[in-house]
Amino acid sequence: MSSQQARKPAATGAGSDRRRWIALAIVMTAAFMDLVDVTIVNIAIPSIERDLGASFGAIQWITAGYALAFAAGLITGGRLGDIHGRRRVFLIGITAFTVASALCGFAPNADTLVAARLLQGASAALMVPQVLAIVHVTFPAHERGKVFGLFGAIVGLGAVSGPLLGALLTQWNLFGLEWRPIFLINLPVGVAALVLGRKYITESKAPRALRLDLVGVAMVTLALLMLVYPLTRGRELDWPLWGHLCMAGSVPVFAAFVLYERHKTRKDGSPLVELSLFRVKSFAAGIAVQLTFGMVLGIFFLVWTLYMQIGLGWSPLRAGLTGVPFSVAVSLAAGLSVQLLVPRFGRKVLQAGAATMASGVLIYIWEAGRYGTSIHSWQMILPLVVMGVGMGLIVAPLTDAVLSDVPREHAGSASGLINTTTQMGNALGLGLVSVVFFGVIDEEKLAPSAVGQAFADAFQNSLWWVVGVLGLIFLVMFALPAKPRQHLEAGSPEEPETGGLPAEPEPALAR
Repeated sequence: MSSQQARKPAATGAGSDRRRWIALAIVMTAAFMDLVDVTIVNIAIPSIERDLGASFGAIQWITAGYALAFAAGLITGGRLGDIHGRRRVFLIGITAFTVASALCGFAPNADTLVAARLLQGASAALMVPQVLAIVHVTFPAHERGKVFGLFGAIVGLGAVSGPLLGALLTQWNLFGLEWRPIFLINLPVGVAALVLGRKYITESKAPRALRLDLVGVAMVTLALLMLVYPLTRGRELDWPLWGHLCMAGSVPVFAAFVLYERHKTRKDGSPLVELSLFRVKSFAAGIAVQLTFGMVLGIFFLVWTLYMQIGLGWSPLRAGLTGVPFSVAVSLAAGLSVQLLVPRFGRKVLQAGAATMASGVLIYIWEAGRYGTSIHSWQMILPLVVMGVGMGLIVAPLTDAVLSDVPREHAGSASGLINTTTQMGNALGLGLVSVVFFGVIDEEKLAPSAVGQAFADAFQNSLWWVVGVLGLIFLVMFALPAKPRQHLEAGSPEEPETGGLPAEPEPALAR
């Protein structure tokens, strides 16, 4: 029987059709869990800080630890799915994610919570790369456009609902658990996804799986830790000498990683990072944009939460509701950008997004200085909407622009590297919060009555850094293609996947 004949029942049979849509619902639910878990935590940070007596450094690691573990494991997670089966690795990932969520929810102290968040990020790195890979092998090419559209809607819903859900769960203080339900809510969802996933998701493997580059993973993780850990803890420890040496030492470790990846390419052709991609100017520039844009997001969202809840003394629910206009603006602008603006104006749309987002940040700086701690939620609507529009114009079309000139055979690896770089930038931005935000707050000399103004001043200082980085992003975008073309034609069997996974024929779903 030909592969086309083998696939036909999967695409047309009523039973298999029902199974694949159930499988889609399962993997999309897992993706939604990850997206919400990234955003839901920020809104509960002040509650966690009060309940566990967490230091500012621990607060940063509760968020940065997840991003760092996620970034370090993304490409490896995709490779493990290629080798051992995407369904198997997905189920292992969602099991570990559920267990880690329970450990987070019942953490007795800040150190345990940080460790559990690291485990959660590593678990997500196993789970998330399999999502689009499973979609790829479950649905025929002509249906994937509709499915990826649903995935985009899930991403938008996660961005909007995460902070609001976190605010509600924290505000309600269910069973006297305060912030803990933001993690415990993952338990029933994870168990259901595990049970149904075993029944409805079809196993698949890459026909020619690459080998794992564990040395590369260890080297890049070490280099990131050497850079991010001293940034996060340095202020608390009065910037010790070992911290400066550690950050400086990350540079030669990164250089050694590049040399090793070249050796690995010559040896067996399966490096962690395909270095030849960086010879493509638009890709190298796009990776720089992804890294710096991740830093912007890492800095802004954490300091914004601290500013509203500790500086202004707002409840989690009020802070969550204040952010709704921003999330809605991002979603609307993202759809407009991809469907109407980028096809006509190309790169200018992304640069307009960076300029618009910087304008919104400048308005926010002016308002925070003008109204001080008496600022109201409605006064934040204008800067948040302007920032949201700018961000939406960037995030949706950026991946296509980065992939525009990448050779087809490397599209999967390039997509995985884009996601990894964004997460690395996020972790680095969260680490920089100790410098740009906490670095201007003198806790020892801070009287209780002056906390609000000190946090407002630190917030404005952080936003000036965000403006500077957005200006850099605007300039680097000149290296992107003027009119990004569609990387692959619709329905192409070589359609790239997020997570660095090679394309393969869709297997039959009879299982």
